[in-house]
Amino acid sequence: MVEVNCKKVLEGTGAGDSIAVNGVCLTVTWLDGRGFRADVMHETMNRSSLARLIPGSRVNLERAMAADGRFGGHIVTGHIDGTGTILRTEKDGIAVWYTVKTDANIMRYIIEKGSVAVDGISLTVADVKKDTFCISVIPHTMSETILSEKRPGDVVNLENDCVGKYIGRLVNSPENVENGKNVENGKNGENSKNGENSKNGENSKNGKNGKNSKNGENGQNGKSMENGRNSKNSEYGITAEFLAKYGF
Repeated sequence: MVEVNCKKVLEGTGAGDSIAVNGVCLTVTWLDGRGFRADVMHETMNRSSLARLIPGSRVNLERAMAADGRFGGHIVTGHIDGTGTILRTEKDGIAVWYTVKTDANIMRYIIEKGSVAVDGISLTVADVKKDTFCISVIPHTMSETILSEKRPGDVVNLENDCVGKYIGRLVNSPENVENGKNVENGKNGENSKNGENSKNGENSKNGKNGKNSKNGENGQNGKSMENGRNSKNSEYGITAEFLAKYGF
């Protein structure tokens, strides 16, 4: 259980409502005019930095946005993916750059100029390396959050852009990776079943340039096989049919 002394976020809040604490979505179980309480389960403690809080720790607080509210950033669910460690901070004019290190499962969804939530703050990714990313924070954000108190070595909660996570899950679903399709890595059906070494129709089995290809597929001279189009029993990543199937 966590108990937080606060005032502003209590306006219009009742038991059962959600409040994000350092980016972690928690359900209010009790409140009065001075603060609120929320239950915290083991999964939340293991995934986030909440276990590091001590009495007197300051935290970022945010109420859930109403469905008719205005988006001022990106979609943040409060479902933390993991944590990162601040490696360094650097002053850059009016802004401050933070370099954060995290694991590969989180880095795979972080792109330059994309979005990431750091302790619940919607931020734009300024730079990306193999296992680190950078954010540039303006004075207003520094004054309204606890980022100004963070130092190298401090741990922060991270939430990836949920749109990127859904797309990643979609393109890596079992039906798309079955038989070694591996859409994400862009193999595009090379060496697909019944079409060994038939890329661009060259050197197809039993026939140079597609002549007399196995079982006569796609005809003499590999017609209609340019770039692997229309070759039998092979799929090529994200096609028009694939997008239509999933409603894109």
